Amino acid sequence: MSLPATYRALVCREYGQPLALETRPTPNAVPGSAVIKVLSALVDPSEKHRLLMAKRNVHFSQQPPFIPGNCAVGRVAAVANDAATLQVGQLVLLEGFIRGRDDPNAQALRAVYEGPSPSAKRLTHQDDLWRDGYWAEYTRAPLETCWPLDEKALIGGLGYKMSDIPYLAKHAIAYGAFRSIDLKAGETIVIGPATGNHSGAAVQVASAMGARTIAVGRNLNALRRLAESIPRVETVALTGNTGEDFKLLSQFGPIDAFMDYTPAGLETPPYLKAFALSLKPYGRGVLTGFPHGDLSLPYALMIAKNITIRGSFMYQPEDVRGLIKLAERGLLKLGKSSGAEVTDGFTLDQHDEAIGKAHEHQVWGTQVNFEFKE
Repeated sequence: MSLPATYRALVCREYGQPLALETRPTPNAVPGSAVIKVLSALVDPSEKHRLLMAKRNVHFSQQPPFIPGNCAVGRVAAVANDAATLQVGQLVLLEGFIRGRDDPNAQALRAVYEGPSPSAKRLTHQDDLWRDGYWAEYTRAPLETCWPLDEKALIGGLGYKMSDIPYLAKHAIAYGAFRSIDLKAGETIVIGPATGNHSGAAVQVASAMGARTIAVGRNLNALRRLAESIPRVETVALTGNTGEDFKLLSQFGPIDAFMDYTPAGLETPPYLKAFALSLKPYGRGVLTGFPHGDLSLPYALMIAKNITIRGSFMYQPEDVRGLIKLAERGLLKLGKSSGAEVTDGFTLDQHDEAIGKAHEHQVWGTQVNFEFKE
């Protein structure tokens, strides 16, 4: 597959300013990398506010200029000669979690988060490394973030479109969190708030893993859609009052685990204490949201019941492999078959329309994508 001399990409040159559509030289496949022809890239509902409406969040952002977008699917156009198995022409999932090869604790998210440490920032601040995302016709990616897909199974057998696949990168975050607490088939897990773009994906994954899933929140219509679209899902509207919420959760019997997905816009998690109180002895909890305040938990009860609560940031490589298998075997549904509406066909020239469309749908159930010709 020959590479063109140039490619087009959307560029964030400054937060709070319109994106620029630029033409850039096409990168080469340097050692440890591949050049990918992007076929479909997800537009996250948060991007309009994060990129166009707000000032830069100095605690969680990428230093501009950069190409946005960190969930995509593409085809390998060129690959470095140190790749052991990846081949030109393969279909791959592109996710944005970057780790230092000589220090896996140096972590960043392409186009989203430059990382908390100087070593992490080295991976994203240099122009030829991993600052840019996937709202582009081509991208260079580390081999470790190019995940081969069974195209025959996903596109041929299951009938998915290319635009159905990028959402797997969001599913991976939840799968990594569930694996971190050893969630098992048949267990009961509470997820909340469960109606957001990321947390709704977590409900899908928990069900695909065989868990009985209790989705909680305040948006009754969004909760109803989750229950109607995903098997083994029950819902309950919580109030934010710990005592009342504990009673509401008690109707489901012993709770094995919970996932708290409180979004970054909130200071403190509204349901966390009720989740913790609802756990059975030796229950587990995982924190995957990003509120900026402190936690309040019943210390003595956590000890008496041998409760384990841990944080989970992103995932391990084996988690992504396992998640892809769930999708390839048809256990994790994608696109329309999952109950979601996928709006695709947007070109880079239509970026204002695409970003605006995604912004209108903050709850789970709508996916918006840029699409590129092969």
